[in-house]
Amino acid sequence: MKLHFLGTGSGMPSKQRNVSGLALSLPKQTWLIDCGEATQHQILHTPLKPRKVSAVWVTHLHGDHVFGLPGFLSTRSALDGTEPLTLYGPKGIKKWLDVTLKMTGSYLGYTLTIIEYEDGDEFLQDGHRVIVKKLEHRFPSYGFRIEAPIRPGTLLVDKVRALGIPNGPIYGQIKQVETFEFEGKTYNAKEYVTEPVRGAVVAVLGDTVPCTNAELLARDADVLVHEATFMDAESKLARQYGHSTTIEAAALAEAARVGQLIVTHISARYQGRESEFAAEVETAFPNSQVAVDFYEFTVGD
Repeated sequence: MKLHFLGTGSGMPSKQRNVSGLALSLPKQTWLIDCGEATQHQILHTPLKPRKVSAVWVTHLHGDHVFGLPGFLSTRSALDGTEPLTLYGPKGIKKWLDVTLKMTGSYLGYTLTIIEYEDGDEFLQDGHRVIVKKLEHRFPSYGFRIEAPIRPGTLLVDKVRALGIPNGPIYGQIKQVETFEFEGKTYNAKEYVTEPVRGAVVAVLGDTVPCTNAELLARDADVLVHEATFMDAESKLARQYGHSTTIEAAALAEAARVGQLIVTHISARYQGRESEFAAEVETAFPNSQVAVDFYEFTVGD
């Protein structure tokens, strides 16, 4: 997986940061997670292709997370995107989008399936498991836990060769069967293959204050993408608007034992104070990164 940060600001766009937009590149498809105003403009500065986007996941319906969606969907059609697309979002997204597309005369040359999820829902999309949980914000907001498929173990080639089996198709078959035969003998395939490898896990949270569901989504994740709209000195303001601080994001990463924390949704009030902002979160949780627009991060090998 690779994360592409298309917009890392909060509330409204600034010269340094666009509003929320995140792309997740999978082996054969791309997902968008939130699609704030001008997300499609941001995509123009990346190698991402709109027609390759197979799913869009919306954390909540605040404008800075969805106002770019009608334009993106229309552009995907104009760029000859014909493959079906699935849009996942909270209750109300279908009504809003249906009205918007109808009133603007927008035509989509592909099948758009809209699924309105609920707290606790689980989905299988492009071979990846996605768990949805409700967060705590002043507006219904959700987070996602994305789990890549389990990868089969590696063939213990030396051990197989020790049986006298020459290189050939059987080497690939051993990883896919329970038993295999050679020269009249039957062998347990599991003894010749390493244990399966857990797929990469990414947790992406919408706007939220610290809460139990946020930690559940993030538990043992390889990467946690967490909003940090404010620094610790503005914690009262953060609570007033239903957002998290750098220190709160770091505390969650520590409690959930995540491998890497990436904070985003940064208030424009910190322009010119980027070093101070980064130092605060990195001191609290060393494996941290403050995302900027067009920052990329590869998850796993």
